[in-house]
Amino acid sequence: MFTEYLLGWCALSLDQGTEAEREGGAHGGTDGRSALRPASPLCSEHDVGEDIYDCVPCEDEGDDIYEDIIKVEVQQPMKMGMTEDDKRNCCLLEIQETEAKYCRTLEDIEKNYMTPLRLVLSPADMAAVFINLEDVIKVHHSFLRAIDVSMMAGGSTLAKVFLDFKERLLIYGEYCSHMEHAQNTLNQLLASREDFRQKVEECTLKVQDGKFKLQDLLVVPMQRVLKYHLLLKRMYKGSYDSRTSEPFHRPAERQQLKEALEAMQQVKLEEFGRPKIDGELKVRSIVNHTKQDSERDAPEPSALAVALAVLTGPGPRCCRARYLFLFDKVVIVCKRRGYSYELKEVIELSFHKVTDDPMNNKDVKKWSYGFYLIHLQGKQGFQFFCKTEDMKRKWMEQFEMAMSNIKPDKANANQHSFQMYTFDRTTNCKACRMFLRGTFYQGYLCTKCGVGAHKECLEVTPPCKSSSPADLDACGAGPGPKMVAVQNYHGNPAPPGKAALTFQTGDVIELLRGDLESQWWEGRLVQTRKSGYFPSSSVKPCPVDGKPPISRPPSREIDYTAYPWFAGNMERQQTDNLLKSHASGTYLIRERPAEAERFAISIKFNDEVKHIKVVEKDSWVHITEAKKFESLLELVEYYQCHSLKESFKQLDTTLKYPYKSRERSASRASSRSPAVFTPRVIGTAVARYNFAARDMRELSLREGDVVKIYSRIGGDQGWWKGETNGRAQFTP
Repeated sequence: MFTEYLLGWCALSLDQGTEAEREGGAHGGTDGRSALRPASPLCSEHDVGEDIYDCVPCEDEGDDIYEDIIKVEVQQPMKMGMTEDDKRNCCLLEIQETEAKYCRTLEDIEKNYMTPLRLVLSPADMAAVFINLEDVIKVHHSFLRAIDVSMMAGGSTLAKVFLDFKERLLIYGEYCSHMEHAQNTLNQLLASREDFRQKVEECTLKVQDGKFKLQDLLVVPMQRVLKYHLLLKRMYKGSYDSRTSEPFHRPAERQQLKEALEAMQQVKLEEFGRPKIDGELKVRSIVNHTKQDSERDAPEPSALAVALAVLTGPGPRCCRARYLFLFDKVVIVCKRRGYSYELKEVIELSFHKVTDDPMNNKDVKKWSYGFYLIHLQGKQGFQFFCKTEDMKRKWMEQFEMAMSNIKPDKANANQHSFQMYTFDRTTNCKACRMFLRGTFYQGYLCTKCGVGAHKECLEVTPPCKSSSPADLDACGAGPGPKMVAVQNYHGNPAPPGKAALTFQTGDVIELLRGDLESQWWEGRLVQTRKSGYFPSSSVKPCPVDGKPPISRPPSREIDYTAYPWFAGNMERQQTDNLLKSHASGTYLIRERPAEAERFAISIKFNDEVKHIKVVEKDSWVHITEAKKFESLLELVEYYQCHSLKESFKQLDTTLKYPYKSRERSASRASSRSPAVFTPRVIGTAVARYNFAARDMRELSLREGDVVKIYSRIGGDQGWWKGETNGRAQFTP
């Protein structure tokens, strides 16, 4: 899908990552993996003859700090007489000596800054300034020892050392992503605390006579991790004849060197260590997104403005202005409220498909270009209208890509059952051995054998090791719930790499394997015991007795007398008299046998009783065309949690109190205190911040106020009903 991540990097890190790409070559594409090309072009794409110790540009005055500290003068033979072994040995020595100097620099920081500053800083401030530098130091002590051991044996296993430390070097992700905060914290402490400033100045004089500031030294680890792939690239280039591009001998060592180079390319800043909050919002305006945008600073995220029509059946449709936010698995539909957005709908993409509307809709003024989001089981769908054809095309592509990510074509390749998944730990792709990139939904997990893979690697992942019948049973596969076919399926479309199970509408199927997010389920026909795969959208749950369900009865045939909101046959005037003495938000559902619309909602709102007709048409129940339900009960449950203002702007209330419940409560209260009705307290809360009420319906709060909570209805919209200081109203 369109994944324009909001990178949580500081400007310093971004600049360095970009420079590293120019120097050493980043990966191709957006999947976070190097292209596996022939070895020679891997080096020839970039000029590695430049000085890899040139400082990475940044805005600080200590730009040349890394070169001053780490650069070593390696004695090199004359180029005319330089043999393959000469070049190789120079590179090996360079790696060893620069690593040794880097480790000494880390030790200086620990000895001359971290240890003395613990006396004047709190543990929290120490962690903010030095992040996880202690762990970095431990890793590099082990890393240097492994390099030294390899060098004593001739250096032939140096590439393996890098491969062995590949995952341990990911510790730099946390360090680099928090560098901006560390620098800001350090500057604030220097400006606000004289004792700390004097202590830092005292420490600075102990490091090369005060030549380097602490701010400069803290950047060195970030610069060092960007150099490893450049050092290895130079060494890898030396394994080829520059005149013929033919490899020299030592093929095994060269292959390991290639793998080490690819591994270090993955440990660069732009690949790992972003804060957890990064990437939460996946969509920004596609209208202005071009290839050039990605080369500039990313603009603020924004939504797609559309005209939205809700599809619940035939007949006229009402269009409303809405804004869309596209995420990995859902689309959030919002209404603009000044400078904020109000949530109106959450659409799960796994249950929908995108189809084009080829006809331009000139009836909706500027919204002329539409497409559909159709529910796979025939439930409520949506139609979106865009201002331009280009905008429509681009958003359709992003919807299709998102759905392809949820249900990739090769999800069941080689007997696997892959699902998009968030891995808690750093994970390698089973096929290419590269890291799965990102902090959430990094790749795909096989639910049968537990391996991870990139989307593009699903087809070439080794066969699933848990595909035998015994393993299937161990994974939970086996006789499951019974489903009934809601449409004919004759094998078209065919399940990828599987045998199709064909059936007719009404057939009962025993589910063997399936989940809500899977496009294909495995089942067995109860009548014939034949098994196979079929589209999950072709069936629906069967009643417990296994018999195909009959069509649902209309609302007028269901007995609602047991519900506390049902009043039976009642005239309008009688309803007014009944509800006028109740609290605002009290409601009932009454029958209107003499009218075309049999049911009506009556609700007390402020000082008036409002009446709303409930329409039953085409097996749907609704009070507005924009939101339809399968039953009256479903409608009532929805508006118990969602305000009626969605349909009636002046009626800003939910269905709060069923009138029978209020009558029973009033009866109990009157037996205790005839003159006073006391709402039931369901909990208490403490105000975390001051809040000033904007109208009489809201409750002003001061930090620390204890609030009695009477109702959490409307909590999904951010409001509770509560009381403090003798006043009861709504509070956020």
